[in-house]
Amino acid sequence: MKIYVLRIGHRPERDKRITTHVGLTARAFGAKGFILAPCDEKILEKLKSVERRWGRFLEIIECTNSPLGYVRRWKKEGGKVVHLTMYGMKVDDAIDEIKKSNPQRLLIIVGAEKVPWEYYEHADWNVSVGNQPHSEVAALAVFLDRLFEGKELYREPEGAQIKILPSRRGKEVVDAAEESRGTEEGTL
Repeated sequence: MKIYVLRIGHRPERDKRITTHVGLTARAFGAKGFILAPCDEKILEKLKSVERRWGRFLEIIECTNSPLGYVRRWKKEGGKVVHLTMYGMKVDDAIDEIKKSNPQRLLIIVGAEKVPWEYYEHADWNVSVGNQPHSEVAALAVFLDRLFEGKELYREPEGAQIKILPSRRGKEVVDAAEESRGTEEGTL
């Protein structure tokens, strides 16, 4: 299943940090694409920079100024849509239904401001991660983690320049190219 995240309602003057975190969470928790509406090239460039340094997970990093049109095209092409909202069905019930439907492509809508009613209507599933106000970043992380059953956390990205080595104490960051040369040298 290919997962894409559509961030709608981004307000460039106020949402830079949280929208960047939505993109980073999408990337780290298993999504294959991030689409931003409306366009903000600075956010897209930050995500592309992370992909260059930390390795490639995302196939698509793009924007649209017509997010509802994007959703309509997605559905017309056979994709399914999840809208994360505190008014939706419980995440655990939705995950079971989504897995049973076995969608090949899943678009997850994450709103920044009040989401227009049309998105609720176009969604195949309106999903809540709790029914209390909280961060859309947290909702996306919980949803993706439940969908992938935690397996997304241990994927290895392609082409990483740097890599973190797990450590009980301190920070251990290595040059990925040096680490792979050391591994190759050790096996000769």
